[in-house]
Amino acid sequence: MNAPVLKVRDLKKSYGAIQAVGGVSFEVMPGEIFGVIGPNGSGKTTMFNSVLGQIRPDAGRIELNGEDITELSPVELNRRGVGRTFQTLQVFGKMSVRDNLIVAAQEHQGSLWSRMFAPGDSGLTAKADALIDQFRIRHVADKKAGELSYGQQKLVDIAMAFMSEPDLVLLDEPCAGVNPSLVGGISTLLKELNKTRASGKKPGSFVVIEHNMDFVMDLCHRIMVMVEGTVMAIGTPAEIRANKQVLDAYLGN
Repeated sequence: MNAPVLKVRDLKKSYGAIQAVGGVSFEVMPGEIFGVIGPNGSGKTTMFNSVLGQIRPDAGRIELNGEDITELSPVELNRRGVGRTFQTLQVFGKMSVRDNLIVAAQEHQGSLWSRMFAPGDSGLTAKADALIDQFRIRHVADKKAGELSYGQQKLVDIAMAFMSEPDLVLLDEPCAGVNPSLVGGISTLLKELNKTRASGKKPGSFVVIEHNMDFVMDLCHRIMVMVEGTVMAIGTPAEIRANKQVLDAYLGN
């Protein structure tokens, strides 16, 4: 049996008397798309940012491919194969789409000294163009990212997370603010990336926080439901839909 790409054990984080995350445990397997849902204030973002090294948990252990990463910074995690997107766009508006993708991967191109003597694009143009084609944004590749529609910028933002060929990508509300007509396209794209990565040397494993329930149910292999900082349930979309406790507490019956 394959070992988990990501393993979180008894993760806890409090702010004064408020317990934001209270003993959360879960695993993400190679090639799995793992969804995280829950009402506002359920601890999803605190858990997410703890895994990503942006905040320090009070207790618990986080492993990436069997290695303890609990104390690592976001930069160190990125260099170990963790990509991410944020709720808000992180594109460079005055740079072209292609250059946004190139910049996103340059930190993985050896040492600062070696990058100083590398080509201006660090040899990344071909990789950027391959992702541009996969994300179906070739027609805007030379435009400044700030000139694109919000939905197009969202695609660029997601593509940037994949430029470093990460083992694990954490996507924070990829559909937030996106026109409903584009939501299905993002789902299809992530499924394609998951299959592409899973068939290569590095499995395509994603963790997705999203409020769009139809999107999550269609995309994810398993879903974790968080309520008041704890895990209420983990299961397949069908199991989550049939869970009366989840229906009563979150989805509505």
